[in-house]
Amino acid sequence: MGSVTLWMQISLDGFAEGPDEAVHWPVVDEEICTEYLDELRRADLLLCGRKTYDIMAAFWPTADLTPVSPFYVEFARFWRMAPKLVVSRTLRDPSWNTQVIGLDLVEEVTRRKAAGQRMVLLGGAETATAFLEHDLIDEFRLFVHPLLLGSGVPLFRSPVDTTGLRLLDVLTFDSAVVQMHYRQTAHALC
Repeated sequence: MGSVTLWMQISLDGFAEGPDEAVHWPVVDEEICTEYLDELRRADLLLCGRKTYDIMAAFWPTADLTPVSPFYVEFARFWRMAPKLVVSRTLRDPSWNTQVIGLDLVEEVTRRKAAGQRMVLLGGAETATAFLEHDLIDEFRLFVHPLLLGSGVPLFRSPVDTTGLRLLDVLTFDSAVVQMHYRQTAHALC
């Protein structure tokens, strides 16, 4: 059986997006990205919402042309080649090894899980909410940032039954970002 792991940047007060849908506040530095590049390489498919895809597609396809560091070269090459599935009702003709899924999100992800695909959902908040509503998430990697946004779009818009979550590990980065990795026990991976 395959799986979906949600990777989400959230504020200390639980927001995935700041006021006015702001997403510029997370610290996504080389230390954090290097830590999870190996994990991303093990995924069969990257999933994301339209806004996240647009942010990634605006930067990573050419980040290795004028590299800031070896990491940028490595991640840019990975991002271009990795199979991606974007949840969108409006995106047409995506590039960089990307397919679009629209209204049949639940059926498509369920089919891919049944086929054994390991998928990583990179966001955003609206897409994560749809996955949560349909119980499609098997694991959570929450990157909690040491700031309070006060308002915005919360990751969890309704109460979550945490009794089914098992903490697998916690990592603390130099930036004071803390990654918490949980698995839903009802979704135990085979």
